[in-house]
Amino acid sequence: MIEEKFQNAVEIITKNDRGGYTVPTSKLYPHQWNWDSAFTALGISTYNKTRAWQELILLIKAQWKNGMIPHIIFHKNDPNYFPGPNHWQIKSNANTSCHSQPPVLASIIWDMVKNGNNYDLKKGQSLFNSLMAYHEWFFSARDPNNEGFISIIHPWESGRDNCPDWDLGLHNVNVPDNFGDYVRCDTSHVEISQRPTNKDYDKFMSIVEYGRNCNWDPKKMYDEGPFLAIDPGINFIFLKANKDLLSLAKLFNYKNRVNKIESWINKLEDGCQNFWNDKVKAFTAFDMRSNQFCDAITNASMLCLYASTGSDKQKNYTIKHCERILNSCVYGMPSVDPKHKKFESERYWRGPVWSIMNYMISHGLEHEGEYSLAKRIKDDTIKLIEVGGMYEYFNPHTGKGLGGHDFSWTAAILLVFGRDSSNLKFTTNK
Repeated sequence: MIEEKFQNAVEIITKNDRGGYTVPTSKLYPHQWNWDSAFTALGISTYNKTRAWQELILLIKAQWKNGMIPHIIFHKNDPNYFPGPNHWQIKSNANTSCHSQPPVLASIIWDMVKNGNNYDLKKGQSLFNSLMAYHEWFFSARDPNNEGFISIIHPWESGRDNCPDWDLGLHNVNVPDNFGDYVRCDTSHVEISQRPTNKDYDKFMSIVEYGRNCNWDPKKMYDEGPFLAIDPGINFIFLKANKDLLSLAKLFNYKNRVNKIESWINKLEDGCQNFWNDKVKAFTAFDMRSNQFCDAITNASMLCLYASTGSDKQKNYTIKHCERILNSCVYGMPSVDPKHKKFESERYWRGPVWSIMNYMISHGLEHEGEYSLAKRIKDDTIKLIEVGGMYEYFNPHTGKGLGGHDFSWTAAILLVFGRDSSNLKFTTNK
């Protein structure tokens, strides 16, 4: 059964290949996404190294001159997706979106290099300067005041689009009169109960409209934009990415880069303490416009273990939360604590399980020596795929597959778990 799933995973990724890049799934997401491509490349690397690096190279080719790697690359227009390229910039020939996504890229490249050979080492080395520029951009554009933490200017930048973390900030986003004269495409492919609400979308598009009108000026978006929030997910992923970038710099003997990256790591380690929410004993989101904590414990809260940051006491609280939440559902790890009032088992990032988050959380738990919890999350991920199919996300109580089907990063994570597990026979790699 599991061997067939491995083969099916390769077939799905191949089906989603558009010649140098993969789409997450056809129709619903017909373009190249930043962190989707990164995780998908990791999966592809288990059976086709050349194609895996091609995925990352094409992603990095879309890097802006200021260092940003955008969250969507529009290789071609497609009426199945909204908002398309002409909604992002005043110039209608734009071929990318205008903000970024969780910066997992350095961590993916480090994984591919350390588990690879000289070919992988050379490819990783060729992309190192682009990674440095990308990380520099995050500090300059998303931490302009040098406070040691990253703040996002749009919920989409978090990759966890409509989770409760952003409700405080979205509540204060003003939607212009008669706004909403647009047609969503996502709800024609997926049940509306599994997607963000129309109210959420009006808020999302209002922020995009503000960005267009100020030409996405990073300082104006940070200082005056309608939305600004500290995202634990972005911060922990970025901290881990900087630690992995440091490993790459040392491997490549780039001594002149080591001190700079170490200073970045130290700054982020200190900055993480700004979003420790002592009231709920967890790292949670913080809305910068209203100066309020979100009280939801999410799967992003668990990523402090992935980044290996926080005090021993904070890590222990996080592990206890993890165990408690796993015990409250059939399949873990739900994107929101099921005991939270805003938990919804099937609506996008407000409750369902995501394979890529499980991948990062399980790695964090292993680093802390919590091997049984890590194994439980890995096993649950595999069971979900067996029960629900190769879907985008899953109901944590029933295992029902939700969102897009034949999903690239879900297939990729299955392949990576197969590569990493001594309990699974993995024969797809050639």
